[in-house]
Amino acid sequence: MKKSLIALAVLSASSVAFAASNVTLYGVVDASAVVSKAGGQDTTVSMNSGFRNGSRWGIRGVEELGNGYAVGFILEQGYNMDTGNENTAGKQFSRESKLYVQGNFGQLGFGRLGSLAGGAQSNNMLTGWALGTSYGGGSWTSIARNSGTRLDNAIAYVSPEFGGLKVSAMYSNGVVADDNGKKWSDNTHYYGIGAQYTLGGFKNSLIFEAVDNKGQADAGYSLAKSDKTAYLINLGLGYDFGTWTPMFAYQYNWQDEGVKANIFGLSAAVKLGGGTAKLGARYAFGKNDGALEGAEDKLRVWTLNAAYEYPLSKRTTAWVYGGYADGSKGLKKEYTKHMKASDAVNYNGFQFAVGMTHNF
Repeated sequence: MKKSLIALAVLSASSVAFAASNVTLYGVVDASAVVSKAGGQDTTVSMNSGFRNGSRWGIRGVEELGNGYAVGFILEQGYNMDTGNENTAGKQFSRESKLYVQGNFGQLGFGRLGSLAGGAQSNNMLTGWALGTSYGGGSWTSIARNSGTRLDNAIAYVSPEFGGLKVSAMYSNGVVADDNGKKWSDNTHYYGIGAQYTLGGFKNSLIFEAVDNKGQADAGYSLAKSDKTAYLINLGLGYDFGTWTPMFAYQYNWQDEGVKANIFGLSAAVKLGGGTAKLGARYAFGKNDGALEGAEDKLRVWTLNAAYEYPLSKRTTAWVYGGYADGSKGLKKEYTKHMKASDAVNYNGFQFAVGMTHNF
């Protein structure tokens, strides 16, 4: 009797351990001190959360169904570690809330998802810029902000990999929560398709995205107030030579009655002194067809960015960053000083930061 009870206890303990192994708690704590001067505004010094990697905690799990099929989920919440507040008011899992099924056909996912070129979350395909979408003004972001980084009411398909090539498609029936309950024609919809080639040292991608801005005077993705469809193309190229990885990135975005802009970027990640140095130079030019009458409609800006990341352990990284941006035409100081500092720093000013990132 005692042996049976012992065996049952061991079996029960093993079952609990097995079930728990399919669910993982994870997260990032990112803190830094940032000195900024943007768009003619005063120089500021602040404690920052998520300057390099967004502070977050999350739960992910997967259940094997057999025959190569599985069902999984990702629930991820962003927060500001300097205040403890959630970073998106009213959302319990602001970064990602995803349920998916996968098999030999690829993966099909639903929920609140990161866009294909948004630079974050499990469906991200963006390549070609060493600093990614991190480091404030050094982030690879659209001047026109035509594509939202996270989308409510989304569905995404990722194909199996064929000789290093993978194709993704994504659609959102209502980009933001306010779209819930509206008829289809009044929602703002997102459409995206992309291809990524990863083989050997190559990591390349080509992504097309569109946001139709239906029924809105200003969807928040453009410098101009317009309900016209906004389009975005991103090309990213890179090759890992082992000690260094040179990269090239290009973006074209356009919108009727809004911004039309080209962005070129050259960057590299270099292994140096036990850590990694990341260097990037970027130039953007374009035109804002939605500029006010008599205002400058041409846009020019170039940026220089550098970061150094040193691993203190497998989970903790210390880092420093410096960036400078010089805007001209419609992005010079007398225009950008009226923007929020978080926007203006991308166009005219400088940033220096030192911080630490811990992963758990």
